[in-house]
Amino acid sequence: MQCKGFLFDLDGTLVDSLPVVERSWCHWADRHGVDHQDVLNFIHGKQAITSLRHFLPGRSEEEIQSEFTYLEQIEAADTDGIVALPGAIELLQHLNEAHIPWAIVTSGSIPVAHARHKAAGLPLPEVFVTAERVKRGKPEPDAFLLGADLLGLHPADCVVVEDAAAGVLAGLNAGSHVIAVNVPAGSPRLDEVDFVISSLETLDVHRNSDGNVTVSLKI
Repeated sequence: MQCKGFLFDLDGTLVDSLPVVERSWCHWADRHGVDHQDVLNFIHGKQAITSLRHFLPGRSEEEIQSEFTYLEQIEAADTDGIVALPGAIELLQHLNEAHIPWAIVTSGSIPVAHARHKAAGLPLPEVFVTAERVKRGKPEPDAFLLGADLLGLHPADCVVVEDAAAGVLAGLNAGSHVIAVNVPAGSPRLDEVDFVISSLETLDVHRNSDGNVTVSLKI
């Protein structure tokens, strides 16, 4: 696969934050008497505000925003157990050394995303797109379109790296290449992605003399 830059999701792609995410949302679910599994089956890859609107139908936007602030404070304060996923730090360092553009494009808010990025010890991205910067979250393509634009690249020249079904759809809807990392089997349009992998460690990335980037899988 040929590309010119990378657009990485954060949670579940670069950072193992699953225990924190599930602790926080289960705590919120208990507060409202919502079934844990119903919540956990819905939230992944989506903006928190989208999930709150789904589980609190009929509530005013003021009430939704209040719940969002409550949840955001819990998630931003809890970084216990957050670590970089295998191969993440090494891959990002390699991209920096090879002068290959990359961005983080997450459905998380600034306080939550920055806390997890810092806790995992990841290199700083040139571009960091969070939920506040787009009106429509994943699976809509807006966040990835913005990430590509801020890198100065066409979406078709970028590869989206995602672990969630909603993120895969967002990348495909943006017209980008997509690498699916540990995406659940049977997820929509998974047959349309470039690579389906279980670890970032399997990726081999080289910058060519013409400025393009070749992405392949290690044998």
